[in-house]
Amino acid sequence: MSVLIDRSTRLLVQGLGGAGRFHTDRCIAYGTEVVAATHPIRAGESETFEGETDPGGVPGRPDRYRVEVPIFATVRDAVRETGANASMIFVPAPFAADAIMEAANAGLDLIVAITEHIPVLDMVRVKRYLEGKGSRLVGPNCPGVITPHQCKIGIMPGYIHREGRVGVVSRSGTLTYEAVHQLSQNGLGQTTAIGIGGDPVHGTTFVDALEMFERDPKTEGVILIGEIGGSAEEEAATWIAENMSKPVAALIAGTSAPPGKRMGHAGAIISGGEGTAREKISALEAAGVVIAPTPTDMGEAMLDALRRAGKV
Repeated sequence: MSVLIDRSTRLLVQGLGGAGRFHTDRCIAYGTEVVAATHPIRAGESETFEGETDPGGVPGRPDRYRVEVPIFATVRDAVRETGANASMIFVPAPFAADAIMEAANAGLDLIVAITEHIPVLDMVRVKRYLEGKGSRLVGPNCPGVITPHQCKIGIMPGYIHREGRVGVVSRSGTLTYEAVHQLSQNGLGQTTAIGIGGDPVHGTTFVDALEMFERDPKTEGVILIGEIGGSAEEEAATWIAENMSKPVAALIAGTSAPPGKRMGHAGAIISGGEGTAREKISALEAAGVVIAPTPTDMGEAMLDALRRAGKV
């Protein structure tokens, strides 16, 4: 099984600029069913995507693909005409908050916001707007979500993923790819990999993802990749200790970061002695999580967690 997306996902793309078009093409090559796009001045047109099928994607497809994606003026029009149930957002940062809210207003189940540099106050407004809505937001400033050999929504390299039994949730895009590669090399594979993004105000949290993986019968273990700043990892540790029946491994990036200095992500800031790597590692260890000391140890840490649980 999987969480969030599978072969039945019908994807809408908001934002067909250079990056949006490139990654839409890569999603189609992987096997994702892209059924619509929106553009403020291109309604009624269509965009053609064609090329060689990604051999690491959904199996059983022809070697080449050619897909005509219709373009609509609004998300609501696209949903009504195509039955889209998920959105991938590449709208520029000044307009991305409105794009997220438009997608939620149209009733989409899943909204994956790839856009980075969205103003924090815009995201505060989005968080309030989404309260009580049925839509789940992943991101912003994230690599997206992938269920190997079923569906890819985002910018991750599809070929490194393998179908398997480990769930992945991460604040970091590149560390997600490294963890996935190590898992695949160790023969574990993934059920779903979720990049939640590193911004201080975002949608899906570590706890949200852990809850989904805990309910998924095919997920036998989870690897969590966190970083300095905020309290998300400590909150995850508390939830794991109280609710998680499956083994968890983790990496916390930023062990050598100096206090008070921004380190890449907007959320990766240590202030007032809180949010340090040591505090996060201690909380996770107390919850029984196996810690990877360095990024090169993530795959082995997950294997160790599975061994301790008698699943290897």
